[in-house]
Amino acid sequence: MSYSVLFVCLGNICRSPMAEAVMRHRIDKEGLNGEVTVDSAGTGDWHIGRPPHEGTRDLLDRYRISYEGMKARQISVQDGGDFDLIVAMDTKNEQDIRARLGVSPRAEIIRFLSLLPERGMDDVPDPYYTGNFDEVYEMVNEGCEKLLARIRDKLPQR
Repeated sequence: MSYSVLFVCLGNICRSPMAEAVMRHRIDKEGLNGEVTVDSAGTGDWHIGRPPHEGTRDLLDRYRISYEGMKARQISVQDGGDFDLIVAMDTKNEQDIRARLGVSPRAEIIRFLSLLPERGMDDVPDPYYTGNFDEVYEMVNEGCEKLLARIRDKLPQR
C-alpha cells in the first residue's frame, strides 16, 4: 500500500512546490520512498511549465532541499481520483479545488493549516505577494512534519 499527497496553491510556483519539496525531503530521510508519493499543482494556469519561484528556489537551496524537475501544472479532475489527500494552501484554493473536483472525489481535501491549529490561522500567506518566504517555510516545514506522522500511521507497519 502506498499513500499519495497533492499540495495545491494558486499558481504552483511558491507555496505548493515548497511543500512538495520539503515533504519529498522528509520522505527520503525516513526511507519512505515508494510508500509515500507527493506532487503539487495550482488552481490557476498562469505558470504552467515554469520552475518554482526564485524565492522558493533560493530558500530550498539554503536548506539543501532538491526541487529538481519540478514544473508548475494545473490541478485536474483526474487528481481527485488519483490522490489520497489533497492539501490546499488557503481557503480560496480549497473552495476552487472542491468546485473543480465536484461532489465526491476519492481524495480527502484539507487546508494545510488545519495541521497546525495552534497557529490560529486559516491560510498560508502567499509569498508571491508578501515576499516572506521564510515565514512560509517555517509553516510548511512544521506542517509537513505533522502530516508525515499522520500518514505514517496509515501505512502498514514494517
